[in-house]
Amino acid sequence: MEYINAVGRRKEAIARVYINEGKGNISINNREFKDYFPNPQLRYVVEQPLDVLELKGKYDIKTVLSGGGIKGQAEALRHAITRALIRVNPEYKTTLKNHGFVTRDPREVERKKPGQPKARKQFQFSKR
Repeated sequence: MEYINAVGRRKEAIARVYINEGKGNISINNREFKDYFPNPQLRYVVEQPLDVLELKGKYDIKTVLSGGGIKGQAEALRHAITRALIRVNPEYKTTLKNHGFVTRDPREVERKKPGQPKARKQFQFSKR
């Protein structure tokens, strides 16, 4: 089996994933998976599609992550892995869709407006 690639996005983060059959190694930007995501919650988020399909240890995953913060990158990586697994076997789609991994999360940061300190926050109103 040759490499199968996919792209996942979340907020400003972009994850490009290359999957092929192997021993379950995950490398991110030429670094070890546990070094890149030291937080066990983020590692859990990334491995969710593999856990749901019981495919942990069957595929080697090579990833290029860019942009965003660490949580956005973890969720972008989950989205990319999901898309790649669907390309491997289209029958996985129903299971992954039921768990909500197929749909890209469209929420983005709202822009700051002029005359306000933040996007929605306003300066204190003074009647007099």
